[in-house]
Amino acid sequence: MSAVEKSDDAGSIDQSVAQPKVSLSNLEEQSSWNWFTIRTLITSGTGFFTDAYDVFIINLIVPMLGYVYYKETNGHIPTGIEGALKGMASFGTLVGQLVFGYLGDACGRQKIYGLELMIIILGTFCCAMVGSNAKGATVISYLTFWRFILGIGIGGDYPMSATVTSEWASAGRRGQLMSIIFSMQGIGNMMASVVTLIVLAIFKSYIIEDVDYLDIVWRICIGVGCIPAVSTIYLRMTMPESPRYAMDVENDVEKANQAINRATANVALENNTISATEVIAQQTAIADAKAKRNHGRDFIEYFSAWENLKVLIGTSSTWFLLDIAFYGISLNQSYVLNAMGFVGDGTVYDNLWRTTLGNLTVSLLGFVPGYWFTVFLIEKMGRKRIQFMGFGMLTILFIILSVAFHKLKTIVPLFVAVFTLAQFFFNFGPNTTTFVVPGEVFPTRVRATAHGISAAAGKLGAILATFLFNKVAEIGGAPGEHAFLPQLLGIFAGVMALGFLCTFLIPETKGMSLEEIEERGTKRAATA
Repeated sequence: MSAVEKSDDAGSIDQSVAQPKVSLSNLEEQSSWNWFTIRTLITSGTGFFTDAYDVFIINLIVPMLGYVYYKETNGHIPTGIEGALKGMASFGTLVGQLVFGYLGDACGRQKIYGLELMIIILGTFCCAMVGSNAKGATVISYLTFWRFILGIGIGGDYPMSATVTSEWASAGRRGQLMSIIFSMQGIGNMMASVVTLIVLAIFKSYIIEDVDYLDIVWRICIGVGCIPAVSTIYLRMTMPESPRYAMDVENDVEKANQAINRATANVALENNTISATEVIAQQTAIADAKAKRNHGRDFIEYFSAWENLKVLIGTSSTWFLLDIAFYGISLNQSYVLNAMGFVGDGTVYDNLWRTTLGNLTVSLLGFVPGYWFTVFLIEKMGRKRIQFMGFGMLTILFIILSVAFHKLKTIVPLFVAVFTLAQFFFNFGPNTTTFVVPGEVFPTRVRATAHGISAAAGKLGAILATFLFNKVAEIGGAPGEHAFLPQLLGIFAGVMALGFLCTFLIPETKGMSLEEIEERGTKRAATA
């Protein structure tokens, strides 16, 4: 690099060597997996592992809570209380998605990333340690509250991990990397069952002797969720600013250069130099960008164009419709498993063991493979094609489950096959693509906010499903019988068909760089 003179006009600038001009193409040219790519996967992926573990463990411990705290009703938790216990994390998640999405754009990725994981750690620890008052609030009340706090952290992880991963990835592998991050949800779901089985096995003799030992079991099962979160908090807190955010929002060339150099240690930066005058101009640009930045105004300006707003409606509506069925099934899977024959011999321990084993079976056969099919095929098939396929197959499978529900119950292997296929196409389909698309289809200045809004719409669907599932499923039968479950599965088929239609609103982003996608959106806004 050539030397430049010290400039008195530069004030605090004292440059003895010219800085290289930033080149985002260095990120696009990465063809090998370097340490920074692996670090990003570990940092973001472990967060999603924790998120899924914490979300889905509640499905396994609710029966334990019933046996310990609701003996007078034979272990059956009242529908309203059960719905609040399962759904409060979703309320918190919705809040976290909106708040952290906004903060991620307004304050920057670096300043915010890691805060959501600290909230997850606090919420998980407090959930495991809840007690009750002598009079007034019970264990269930406090657990419900701390599930809400936990949900805020989980919600914050969605827009932050999505934007961080997206902005550090090249066009040719961006969808794959984001899918790997999200696939950790399947591993987290699976490990929730594995941990529960292990803890149940350890305490088997105690539980058979005294059911109240389940009070220790469920606390351990929840508390284990702290371990992966604590293990990666340092990595999140030391993650450098996204070079795209540094360039596009902060106009900070030096910060962008440092970030790119760190991420592409095996790729040489372009040997372009800039003069002291250009250094002054760049620092002036940084100051101007900070002074003029108004995230709310930028957001309104971009989405005032119908073509851009249409995309946000598309990402939000498809996620909303997906989560109605996804969480309606996932958080109440024990009822479907009972219908599939995963029922115990009537003893407390055997009922819990069989239900957990059923969850693990469905996870291994359908949940986890579905994610990894997306990982390997998303860059070949594209986002929209996978999403269309997923919604279409789910519509067909839910129709089959609804129409032939009682016949399928008599042929357990066939019921298991159809149900696990549904789980497979959730994840080799819209459950993954609704996460990926909002993380890449919007420009840097509004990406985290738009992803947070899309994710929050999904969580609204999850809340709707969580609180209505039990009530609707009970129609026409005795409490706990779920007589209306076949018809409810038919409703889910209709919801999936709507998701198929709403997919037409989103564009295909396969093979496009974030700069190309942003340019397309900016042109739409300019012509509005």
